[in-house]
Amino acid sequence: MRDWWPADVTDRALLVFDLTGVFVFAVEGALAAVRAQLDVFGVLVLAFATALGGGLIRDLLIGAVPPKAICDWRYGATALAGGGAVICFSPLFVEAPIHLMIGLDAAGLALCAVAGATKALEYRIPGLLATLMGVLTGVGGGTLRDLMLARVPNVLRADIYAVAALAGATVVVLGLKFGRSKSWAMILGGVLCFALRMVAVTRGWNLPHVALH
Repeated sequence: MRDWWPADVTDRALLVFDLTGVFVFAVEGALAAVRAQLDVFGVLVLAFATALGGGLIRDLLIGAVPPKAICDWRYGATALAGGGAVICFSPLFVEAPIHLMIGLDAAGLALCAVAGATKALEYRIPGLLATLMGVLTGVGGGTLRDLMLARVPNVLRADIYAVAALAGATVVVLGLKFGRSKSWAMILGGVLCFALRMVAVTRGWNLPHVALH
């Protein structure tokens, strides 16, 4: 994927999923920084960390070094573009309907989860671990964002978040295992992850908490 636009259709699909997820998570990270009243540099740093943190950790774990977030300028540029968009048009983003922002977050989760699982499989990571790499890609950046803002990561306490990423990544792994095309497996996995996340938010679904007696 050294060329700007890969010749293979499946490589193009993976690139589009990856960069779209990066941009969406960058916007979300930048918005969190704005609400925390960070300065311009802080907004860009949080946008970058939220967008690329999960993918960077995944690449290190599967042996894809140097990570794409470092060696491919498109990823860093996309993350900074998302942060820059929030800086330039912050009133527009801050005043956006909450359901729109939740939808964008669900879309970013879905895109990153399926792209992460697909890339792990390309590096011959076993199916179960590839699924977990998809989850890590989807939730890693948001977890890093919350830790940098000194709060309990949202993925550990709210809604069906990591479970949605797990479902989407599982569909990708099973789809490719049973001979489906990469593009279709990614689309199906992404749709399932997005739908599960949105239904969970709408209906208030949460995993059970441990009761203290």
